[in-house]
Amino acid sequence: MLVKAYGKINLSLDVVGKREDGYHLLKMIMQSVELYDSISFERCSKGINISCNKPYIPIDDKNLVYKATKLFMDTYNICDGVNIYLNKNIPVSAGMAGGSADAAAVFKALRELFKVDVDDNELMSLGIKIGADVPYCIIGGTALCEGIGEVITPLKPFKNQILVLVKPNFGVSTKEVYKNLDISKIFKHPHTGALIKAMEQENLEDVCINMKNLLENVTLRKYPVLKRIKEDMIKMGAMGSMMSGSGPTIFAFFDDMLKAQRCYDKFKTQYREVYITRTI
Repeated sequence: MLVKAYGKINLSLDVVGKREDGYHLLKMIMQSVELYDSISFERCSKGINISCNKPYIPIDDKNLVYKATKLFMDTYNICDGVNIYLNKNIPVSAGMAGGSADAAAVFKALRELFKVDVDDNELMSLGIKIGADVPYCIIGGTALCEGIGEVITPLKPFKNQILVLVKPNFGVSTKEVYKNLDISKIFKHPHTGALIKAMEQENLEDVCINMKNLLENVTLRKYPVLKRIKEDMIKMGAMGSMMSGSGPTIFAFFDDMLKAQRCYDKFKTQYREVYITRTI
């Protein structure tokens, strides 16, 4: 079985509080993009055997693919084994939920492979044990995500919008970003309602006006190059530009493929991980 695990961007990320256990309470609009990892699965007699096209990706219990496979097999008492090959395309430690998307794809594939009678809601409850983005990745598309990310309200699809993504040559720790976020100093929050309305009307200009990611306060201050990437994208004709998740990936919306291609060509001379894609 071969499945696709799609990455995501945040069109907004608001922090509305903090739980006693230290987790931040969020209000985010998540959007799937047409950039994906391919994962193939094959039943075998025993074990969880993972291989990957990128040598720096761990293939042991540090990998979310492994964790998701083990959790699924333990939960549903599966005694057989599985061989998994991960073809990684989504940038790593990039704010695009690559690992979470892989974990979500594992759940859905193993459900089919081992004929387990379980619905998406149950998989989402399982997914939150792996990571806060996994429940969203099981559903995908356009959605409002609240709580720590597990309360999901599907929204009208915001598809076929042209995007350029730039992932600089470093990763960012989500944990560190949240640790350095001081909620008491945040006075301007995203207008999530206005953003949803703009998306429903497919008004790209208003979408770009209302996009906001509070984690930019931390990551852009630490890495000024990200601010320059955003500014350069706007100069090259982007309708709007923002960081996804905790970063460092910067994305920009374009209303014209030619402008997007020019922007892609410029950044490709500076960075290895640059992509033209679309919302799906």
